[in-house]
Amino acid sequence: MIATIIIAAVLVIYLIAAYNGLVRRRNHADNAFATIDVMLKKRYDLIPNLVQTVKQYAEHEAGVLSEVVKLRNRAYSELTTDEKVKMDYDIRSVQRSFNVMVEQYPDLKASANFLHLQGSLNETEEQLAAARRTYNASVTDYNNSVQTFPSNLMASAAGFKTRLLLETPAEERANVNVKDLFK
Repeated sequence: MIATIIIAAVLVIYLIAAYNGLVRRRNHADNAFATIDVMLKKRYDLIPNLVQTVKQYAEHEAGVLSEVVKLRNRAYSELTTDEKVKMDYDIRSVQRSFNVMVEQYPDLKASANFLHLQGSLNETEEQLAAARRTYNASVTDYNNSVQTFPSNLMASAAGFKTRLLLETPAEERANVNVKDLFK
């Protein structure tokens, strides 16, 4: 009789601990994505200043600038998490074209305003990379808890689902052909 009560108590304590552990890991992953979201917003706010500076030097490069402005003007606060991730990929792609265009304008590269804005954008990109690494580590930890025994029993009973990791698109994993950048 006492053994049954002790076993039941241990089981209840384990179930509570397993559930709370899953909730903590899920919340940590949510917090890690919120950090990415903050950095994406910072980048979103920096882009108009950078574009305005570059416009003075590169009026005939309107295509790239128009794409940057178009991406920036999307209603950021109304996007879903998946749409924000897609927008992040789109902006990184356009940013590569933008950086190549900047190389064509030595006066622009020497502008103190441009250098400051470019430095701020580079710092934001580095912070975004760190935030992505933290997010992926948090999601991996969470997914491990959702998928491994015995916590997977609690996870499936409580409706916890695995999450996707942020991945780098294939074109961004390819080696950069520096020779092409000088054309």
